[in-house]
Amino acid sequence: MKKSACGMGLLSLFIAGAVAAQGAPSSSDDQALIVTASNTARNQLMIYNATGVLLEQLPTGGVGGVSGNAGGIAQDRDRLAVVNFGSGNVSIFDKDFDHTGLRYEKLVPAVTNPVSIAFGNNHLYILSSSYIESHRIDRYGVESTADGEARLVIGDGSAAQVGTLRGQLVISEKSNAIETVNLDGNGAVTGSTRLVANIPANVNAPFGLATRGNDAYVTIAHANEISLVRNDTVLAVTGSGTQSAPCWVTLDGPFLFSANSPSKSVSRYAVYGKKIIQDAAVVTSFNGSPTDITYRSDLAAVIDANGSVSHVSIFDVDEDGNFTLKGLATINNTATNGIAIVREDRDSR
Repeated sequence: MKKSACGMGLLSLFIAGAVAAQGAPSSSDDQALIVTASNTARNQLMIYNATGVLLEQLPTGGVGGVSGNAGGIAQDRDRLAVVNFGSGNVSIFDKDFDHTGLRYEKLVPAVTNPVSIAFGNNHLYILSSSYIESHRIDRYGVESTADGEARLVIGDGSAAQVGTLRGQLVISEKSNAIETVNLDGNGAVTGSTRLVANIPANVNAPFGLATRGNDAYVTIAHANEISLVRNDTVLAVTGSGTQSAPCWVTLDGPFLFSANSPSKSVSRYAVYGKKIIQDAAVVTSFNGSPTDITYRSDLAAVIDANGSVSHVSIFDVDEDGNFTLKGLATINNTATNGIAIVREDRDSR
C-alpha cells in the first residue's frame, strides 16, 4: 500500500513534467487525463493524456478480472475509484492539484467481487456480483464500512452496471433484470431491490446504462434496444437499427452514445422527454469490439479489444455530436476495463 502511495506521488511529478515539456495547452481538453485499468492479476491504473500518450501506469493494489460490465472506473469531483474484481475491493484515488495528477488514498472492501461503481449523494456505490452497497464519503474520504446494502434481484453473477437517480440507484443484470433500490435521506442504500415495471416482453440481456436526474437509459443488448426508465417504469424503447447489440452507453447534453460491440461501432441518439431517437447509426467504427465508452462535454473515449490488444480511442466531439479522432493508444492486453475522463479543473465532475 505504501508503495502505491509513493508511486502516485511519482506519477504527479511525471505528469507535471510532461505538461511542461509540451508547452502551454491549446485547450482545456489538452489538460484532461484519460484513465483505464489493465484488469489483470496485478491490476494497473493506466493514465493517458488527451492525445493518447501514456503518462504512467501504476498498481491499484488489487486484482483485476472483471468482464461483461461497465462503470469499472468512476470519477466525481476530486475522487476516482477503480474496481478490483479478483481481490474484492475498490481502489480510491484523488486529484493532486499541486502536480496536475492523481494520488492513492486507500482500498475499500466490497461484500463480494465488485463489477461497477458510481458516485453520488456523498457516497460511493459498489455493485458486486450479488449485492449493491453504499459507502459514505466525508472529509476523511470514503468509509471502509458500508452504511447500507441490499441483495440483487437475481444475484447470479450477471450484474453489469449501477447508476444514480434521484433518491434511488438503478442496476442492470444480464439475466434479464432492470432493478432499483431506494436511498435514505443521507444517501445510504435502504430496503430491498425490486424489478422496474413494464420491462419489454422480449427483454434479452440488459447491459449498460447512463443516468441523469430521474431518467435512466438502459441497453437491452441482445434485443438490439435502448430503454428509458423513469419512476420505476420502462417508459420507452427504441431499436438500434442497423447496429447490433448496443452494449454500453454514455450521456451528456442532448446526446446519448452507444457502443455496439458486435457491430464495432458507436451510434448517436438524441434524447429528450420520453424520446430516444437514433440520430446517426454510425459516428465512428473500430477494428475491435468496444467494451466501454465515456463522454464529457466535448471529449469522448472508447475502449475496444481486437486480437491480442486493446485500444484507447480519444475523440473531439463537436456541437452536432460528430466524432473526430484526437488520440489513439494500443495496450498489449485484451482484458483492459473501464474508462473515465479526469479534468484538471478543481471540483469538476
